[in-house]
Amino acid sequence: MSVLVARPNLPAAVRERLHAPRVLIRTFGSSSTSQKALPFSLRHARESTAQPNQAEGNVLRMLMFGKPGAGKGTLSGRLVKKYDIVSLSTGDLLRQHIAEGTEVGRMAEEIVATGGLIPDDIMLKIITSKLDLLHNKHWILDGFPRTVGQGKLLDEHLRQRETPLSLVANIDVADEIILSRISDRWVHLPSGRVYNLSYNPPKIAGLDDETGEPLTKRPDDNPEVFVRRLEKFYAATSPLLSYYAERSGNGVSLVTLKGSTSDEIWPQLENVLTTHFPTLKERADQKRRSSLTEAVLARTEGDKAELVR
Repeated sequence: MSVLVARPNLPAAVRERLHAPRVLIRTFGSSSTSQKALPFSLRHARESTAQPNQAEGNVLRMLMFGKPGAGKGTLSGRLVKKYDIVSLSTGDLLRQHIAEGTEVGRMAEEIVATGGLIPDDIMLKIITSKLDLLHNKHWILDGFPRTVGQGKLLDEHLRQRETPLSLVANIDVADEIILSRISDRWVHLPSGRVYNLSYNPPKIAGLDDETGEPLTKRPDDNPEVFVRRLEKFYAATSPLLSYYAERSGNGVSLVTLKGSTSDEIWPQLENVLTTHFPTLKERADQKRRSSLTEAVLARTEGDKAELVR
């Protein structure tokens, strides 16, 4: 069975590249969730009032969710740098396979270059083989699931391991803003570190900050491919967010964080995590850095006070 779903209100720059006013997609079975797809912004009362579940040990098992180019990788990187969290990015894992020329990498390269999606069975194996090693760890998953079917597969796997999701963070950035970022984005493929010439440039143009190796453009970082990815994202996202909204309060919570830049969204995200997951600790080096900063500031204030006297 198939249904016609109207395209979302895309920017003029995107609409000009589209060939038809409607998209044909398949429903996800006959469940009520699949027939109640919500728009990307998810104007749903349960989402706006949802709070992360605090009942089951406060272990953070989070999906970082959002459109391509919304800044998910940047935000995940900040969290991992500051807190004792393991981050798994399906994009980074796939790019590593591509760079290494593995069998999965060769298959993925052709699909990604045309804006396609990697088959569910391949993605599930790549992700769960890592997640199964993180039973008692705080973790973030970015890039999977992308459809209700993938979400159900992941949930079932995590349920069997008794490590269910606790939070879905939906990073909501306007299409117009993301489109303006595409041409300015560069990446260090081996590590997955992302730079943007507009707001997060490398210290040395064209080189990775940590390794000094050359930066490259992703094959899908161009407007034409982005339009195809955006279409597929919208087609899959509404039912997936609806799926998690339906489950909100039953072990997993859905929160939407809005902004134009990662700097705007970061304090919202950090507040959610530190407030509702008290077992989440800062990394030791971050604590030392904070203590040192406080000590320097205190000494500076003391010196000022002496001068005043």
